[in-house]
Amino acid sequence: MTATATLAVKTAAELAQQPEEYQVAVRKIVVSHAVNELYGAQVFDEPAIALAPSPYAKWLTCRVAMEEYHHHVRFRGLAEQIGVPAEMMDPKVKKPLTIFSFELKTWPEFCVIKAIADYAEILQVEDLLHCSFHPLRDLARITMPEEKFHAKFGKDFCTELIRTQDGKAAVQDAINRYFPITPGFFGASKSKNNEMYLRWGLKSRSNDEMREDFLARVTELVEKDFGLSLPKI
Repeated sequence: MTATATLAVKTAAELAQQPEEYQVAVRKIVVSHAVNELYGAQVFDEPAIALAPSPYAKWLTCRVAMEEYHHHVRFRGLAEQIGVPAEMMDPKVKKPLTIFSFELKTWPEFCVIKAIADYAEILQVEDLLHCSFHPLRDLARITMPEEKFHAKFGKDFCTELIRTQDGKAAVQDAINRYFPITPGFFGASKSKNNEMYLRWGLKSRSNDEMREDFLARVTELVEKDFGLSLPKI
């Protein structure tokens, strides 16, 4: 069987009947999401609860953390259905994305991370909405509203912070330090994995196309909505 954009695999059980490369590609995507949702919740979302400045902010941050952990649970559940060993979803085994290497210390940093990095996650989830592996498509549709809430959370709290000069300076400083590592979220320009995903209809855009879209959206957010500036990368 050759790769085709019209391929439709409707259940997890059907994956075993597909070509080996297709199975490998699906497992790579599922594992990546399972690992990164878990690690992000551990290093950003859960610690941010203690940094939140008010009961209201803590409540919403708890919701964000809960949903990020639930994203991991969903992807891990699918991974188990398609035969991925549990140890492959351990961040100590499968290295998380570099955007999680940032050492979170302040509330403005967390708000910037949510405003910017969750835009990147939205793009990744968008690319799965018409995925040829329907269980992934279904997960993307369930996950998307929550990812949009997380990005709005970041935008709303950044908007609140920049009302004061100190808050504005703190948000700009966080952007200056965090934004430069975010384009790497989308992978290399000539990624063999990305070519494989495109070949099998698991994704619809190249890494460069998604990165370009991300940069355009974040530029509008930071420069138009916040009235701040993005550092050159």
